[in-house]
This record gives sequence, C-alpha cells and structure tokens, in this order.
Amino acid sequence: MCLSLVKQSGVWAVLLWPYLLAVSIPLDCRDEQGNMSRCPFISQEKLLDRIIQHAELISRISEESCSLFEELFVPFPLRLQRNTVGYACITKALPIPSSKSEIQQISDKWLLQSVLMLVQSWIEPLVYLQTTLDRYDNAPDVLLNKTKWVSEKLVSLEQGVVVLIRKMLDEGTLTTTYNEQDLLQYDVLPDMLESVMRDYTLLSCFKKDAHKMEIFLKLLKCRQTDKFNCA
Repeated sequence: MCLSLVKQSGVWAVLLWPYLLAVSIPLDCRDEQGNMSRCPFISQEKLLDRIIQHAELISRISEESCSLFEELFVPFPLRLQRNTVGYACITKALPIPSSKSEIQQISDKWLLQSVLMLVQSWIEPLVYLQTTLDRYDNAPDVLLNKTKWVSEKLVSLEQGVVVLIRKMLDEGTLTTTYNEQDLLQYDVLPDMLESVMRDYTLLSCFKKDAHKMEIFLKLLKCRQTDKFNCA
C-alpha cells in the first residue's frame, strides 16, 4: 500500500510540500518566555478544532514519510518483517484502547490521556530519527523535511493537548502511566540493515499511532456536538 501511494503521489508530494506548510494552523502555545500563555485565551471549541487539524496534518505527513522511506530504502522481502517480535512498536506497552468497542466506551478524560501518552512517547524517538536519517546516503530533502516538520509539530500538539486538558477537565497536566524503561532505547546505532529496519518500524508504528491520535480527537469533538451519534 505504501509503495502504491508513493508511485501515485510522489511528485505531487514534493510540489505540494510548501503549500502544506503554509496552510498548517499554528498551535504554539508558548510565548517568548516559554510560558504557555497563548492557547488559554482561545475558546475550547476553537482550540479543539486547531488540535484536530494539527493531528490530521501530522497523520498525513507521517504516512507520506513512511511511503517514501519504504520505496527508497526497504527491500520488498523485508517489508513485512516490521511486524515481527524483534520490531515491536515502542508504544505497545502503553494502556491505549485498540478495539472499536474499547474506544467508544472510554471517557473523555481517557481519550485525552491516551492522546497525551501517545504524543509524549513519540517526541524523543522522532528526534532520534532525525539523527539517523542524516546518515543515509542520498536521502532526499523532502523526506528529511517531512520528518523534521512532524517532529517539531508533535511538540506543538503536546502543548495544545495539555491546555485542552486544563480547559475541559479543569485540572493540571494529566500524568502518563507508562514507564520510560518500557520503551525501546535508541542510543546504540546498529549495522545498516538493522538501522533501516528499525527506522522503518519506527515510521510505520508512528503512522499508526498518529492515526489513532486523529481518531481519538475527532471522537472527542463528536461527543461535544452529537454525543449519541459518534459510532
């Protein structure tokens, strides 16, 4: 699927990249002193809309990055190996609902908690990804720019979600329940093939989790407007 997406839209992705950057809605909550003083003045409804649009863009660009990386660096026989035990997703240990019934039954608080856990757990791995992609020979600028953009916007998304939690629940930042030691560590650079497969797994897993963030936030929006018809 990733391969067909690249063949159909690879050229358009390059041409539309500046446009995507231009239309993305800012979600930087911090002022010049680093205080999160901007987003609190936005209404809860508008803030949620901005967060959803932010999540949509992150999900879309993560899928494009995965597609491009797959075509450029992953031999076809190895593309299914990312689902094996040796290449498990780093967020597998997180208590994130996965089935449709689980997602529908959890509270608004747990929807936000799940989004926040996913966002925070991916910030460091995406920074790591930037350092490894710089070591690839002939890595196109469009791939490097996309992954860098996603990494930066994920931090902005975290800021927006934190403020939304305070607005909706009248609480401080929700604490995550995962143990950082449960997540894979990226401080050792393996041989080249292992590095490719690890980065491929990272991109594939993040693509799935970015889609989850988008779904959770849209479900939350639906509950705010039409609580009984959000299946």
